[in-house]
Amino acid sequence: MEIPIFPLPNVVFFPHTLLPLHIFEPRYRQMLADCLAGERRLAVVLLKPGWEAEYYGRPAVYTVAGAGEIVASEGLPDGRSNILLKGLGRIVIEGEVSSPTPYRIARASWLDEVYPSGGEGELATQVDHLRRLCGDLLGALPEPVPAFLEILTQRDSPSVFVDRVSSLVVPEPEERQRLLELGDVQQRIAEVIAVLETLVGRIKQGSLRARARWN
Repeated sequence: MEIPIFPLPNVVFFPHTLLPLHIFEPRYRQMLADCLAGERRLAVVLLKPGWEAEYYGRPAVYTVAGAGEIVASEGLPDGRSNILLKGLGRIVIEGEVSSPTPYRIARASWLDEVYPSGGEGELATQVDHLRRLCGDLLGALPEPVPAFLEILTQRDSPSVFVDRVSSLVVPEPEERQRLLELGDVQQRIAEVIAVLETLVGRIKQGSLRARARWN
């Protein structure tokens, strides 16, 4: 397929999540107009380090990106827009298409999900562990997080569940990109479990230290 790409620093877009974006550069205003007149699809791709030197040209991007559909668009009086993307899936960028448009268009294919061949028992155990850790994190936080509560109350597939959790709990763009590139669902869950175990441990340790200072 051919799909417009929106290269951004520090933004990794996971499938099955919603991403609000502010469109202000002229080239991306044109991209938005063309998308709205067509299939309403575009891909958000992370810029590789060193992008600052040629941001207005064609800086290097990672080859795996999140493709999404524009589900809402609000035009502002000065020509800027606010949009909301719904993640559709992972794509692998195979090259770029020569085009007269001011924005970049990629030639890409969908990245398939890989599930364990030995049955769903081990995967189900991993998902249960991940759900328990999400509950532990909610319990350790000083205030409830509505987005987390929503994820835990829905019975999504393992792939959808881990992508939605990843989008909320993994902060670093490089780590998010690595998870985006993992087609293996079981491995993706294992890595997010490790992130959550570390995060919950740090929060609980910080709470213990805070209590010690007050006692």
